[in-house]
Amino acid sequence: MDKLLLIEWAELIIPTHSVAEMMLRGTVMYLSLFIILRFVMVRQTSTIGIADILVIVVIADAAQNGFSKEYKSISEGIVLVLVFWNLFLNWISYRFKVFERLLSPPPLALIKHGKMNRRNMRQEFITEEELRGQLRLQGISELAEVREACLEANGELSVIKTDSSKENSKPPKSKAKPS
Repeated sequence: MDKLLLIEWAELIIPTHSVAEMMLRGTVMYLSLFIILRFVMVRQTSTIGIADILVIVVIADAAQNGFSKEYKSISEGIVLVLVFWNLFLNWISYRFKVFERLLSPPPLALIKHGKMNRRNMRQEFITEEELRGQLRLQGISELAEVREACLEANGELSVIKTDSSKENSKPPKSKAKPS
């Protein structure tokens, strides 16, 4: 019973590796991850796709290994084939529309002409309250104001208002002065 409560203070506090090496590994891994995430995985539309999330998870795992000396050299923690696969998939989907359709789902209509598409909502596990909340965030209080609302590939809701709500939001026209 005493062994369960015994704490190995030396193992807990005293580093098993050189402090200078840990600082160098941490610095190089941090700067490498910063460069990868800032410049290599840049998205023009400020969205993150599924492939990007997968790469971030794998980068986190590889970075942990690079930080903790699981890899013998720092470069093993930095050189990630998956980063380049992610770039390749982004490039191929940009260049060839066939791949874009395969890699990125099309917009899914949740509202058409003021009526909710419950089948599509069920498919994406979106409740009526969640949908109404997203509409309120965009300044829409009634479904009748919506011509179409789609769930985009990046998870955001895009809304096109009805023509009548567009006309109501325009400022009144000024009357021309008689000459």
